[in-house]
Amino acid sequence: MSVYQEIQDFINLAIGNKTIEMMDEIYLRNQLLNFLGLEDWKAPKNYFPEKNSLILMDELIKFAQAHVQFGNENAEFYETKLMDFITPKPSQINRDFWEKYKKSPQQATQYFYDLAREVNQVKTREIAKNIAFSHPTEYGNLEITINLSKPEKDPRVIAAAKAVKLSDYPLCPLCLENEGFYGAQNKAARSNHRLVRLELNNEKWGFQYSPYAYYNEHSIVLNEKHQPMKINQRTFENLFAFLEQFPHYMIGSNADLSIVGGSILTHDHYQAGRHEFPMMKAKLREEIKLKDFPEITAGIVNWPMSVLRLTSKNTKKLIEASQMILKNWQVYSDEKQEIIAQTPDGVRHHTITPIAYKHGEYYEINLVLRDNNTSEAYPDGIFHPHAELHHIKKENIGLIEVMGLAILPARLKNELKEVEKYVLNQPNTINEIHKNWADQLKATEIFTPTNVEKKIQAATGQVFVQVLQDAGVFKNTSTGKAAFTHFIDFLNK
Repeated sequence: MSVYQEIQDFINLAIGNKTIEMMDEIYLRNQLLNFLGLEDWKAPKNYFPEKNSLILMDELIKFAQAHVQFGNENAEFYETKLMDFITPKPSQINRDFWEKYKKSPQQATQYFYDLAREVNQVKTREIAKNIAFSHPTEYGNLEITINLSKPEKDPRVIAAAKAVKLSDYPLCPLCLENEGFYGAQNKAARSNHRLVRLELNNEKWGFQYSPYAYYNEHSIVLNEKHQPMKINQRTFENLFAFLEQFPHYMIGSNADLSIVGGSILTHDHYQAGRHEFPMMKAKLREEIKLKDFPEITAGIVNWPMSVLRLTSKNTKKLIEASQMILKNWQVYSDEKQEIIAQTPDGVRHHTITPIAYKHGEYYEINLVLRDNNTSEAYPDGIFHPHAELHHIKKENIGLIEVMGLAILPARLKNELKEVEKYVLNQPNTINEIHKNWADQLKATEIFTPTNVEKKIQAATGQVFVQVLQDAGVFKNTSTGKAAFTHFIDFLNK
């Protein structure tokens, strides 16, 4: 196939998704010719079935590299700029989204999600590289992923970025100003990045899909203003306001404190999507009563972390009850359990990770109790993965992991293969950080070439269970359960 046929197919995609109208065809053709380093046009003589957008992108980028002479270190910027040619402008996307929303919220989000994948704003091929498996436990099947989707940075690019004066535009990766931003050596390429504008409680927010999605239709709802994350009554109001508009999605927020929070605490945002997480499937360990909210069904979730679940048709009451629990948790201490609400220096250490969704006519919110205290024994966090688990997971336990989906580092792909060789007594280059763990496994398990992969995956899943247990403030022991009951009593005083 000639490059001219590829250009025509690319133009046809742009017409099909309303990036341009038929009258704009010549204009877009000339823009593409310039981008690709061509000075003439030879109309395709033969008909070829249209290729999908990603195959066309690969072929056109390859041609552009050969004729415009940009290097691999700049490929990301050229790639997103090429896809911008077939990505509708924000105004068009918003018109189409809200027009489809009139028919159904599902139709609107499906349109936006399909478009984001077609223009490679959601990087489907990179996401497909992730290693994923489930791990059965007493809490249900946990989901384990080794995240391979984010590409490794070229060392030359990293070195060059250090010499670049940092710009404060956009202020962070979640700012609205990233929409259409070409990028820089120290900022991501976002030429084909788009957001849908929406309102939550009379505030303006943006809705986008995550480029390196961790779950189905992984989306981010971000405040128009660059302001710090905060868990308060407004948070609960916003979560339910979103669900009223998009009842087929779940939505949650990372905690607003370091150690227990997410990776970006400087910009107010939530994460949403069309996925039923393991925690959402978990049953109640026991029902509880909230004396001031008789219309709410409440209980402690059977989960390795400490989670209260509230269920009702009445979102106003759910908001009030959630705020009551947050306010009480922010001042509650139990020194025997190393749970300290505020240290002598006046620093607050308690917050909540909330997750809300809808089941039929009922709304549910899961409130995960978080504590970010440190100690001499646990300098990384008392309720954080402890040191013996860092060979598998050292990073913060944020919203996604709280719900039972492990996001493990890419290094484990190769490291766990060496562990497999080690337990089979084959030549290996096992990383020293895994050696004690591997020796313990060898002492308790029988490994064969046919079962070793599954057994190491199961052992990795069990480490994730321990990670969540470490992050739980009230442990699932008789002492911990009694302490949790004491906190429930405190709520009902």
